[in-house]
Amino acid sequence: ELENQLTAKSKTLDELKQSLASNGSAEETSEAQSLRIAELCEMKDSIVNQVTQLRASMQSILEQWRAYDEIYAEVSLMTTRYLYCIDQCKPSGEEASLEALKKQVKTLQ
Repeated sequence: ELENQLTAKSKTLDELKQSLASNGSAEETSEAQSLRIAELCEMKDSIVNQVTQLRASMQSILEQWRAYDEIYAEVSLMTTRYLYCIDQCKPSGEEASLEALKKQVKTLQ
């Protein structure tokens, strides 16, 4: 949207410059008006450059957020898996007894 507004303002400035150039001798155009138009053109060019820099910066930031989101999803999945494994491996009160553990060891052997 900002770029569309800048484009519209650029066209308006160009039309104004052409109007002043064609009416230069026919009408009394002050030098102050010409200087003001030149100043406005410089300001517009500066804004265009700032928008271009901002776009590049925002693109870089978006790419970093995408990478963060991908890594976060992987870490979240791994954490969920580990928590599930830990939960499944927790011995219940009965299984925590020494006798129950000895029985499990014998079974595993």
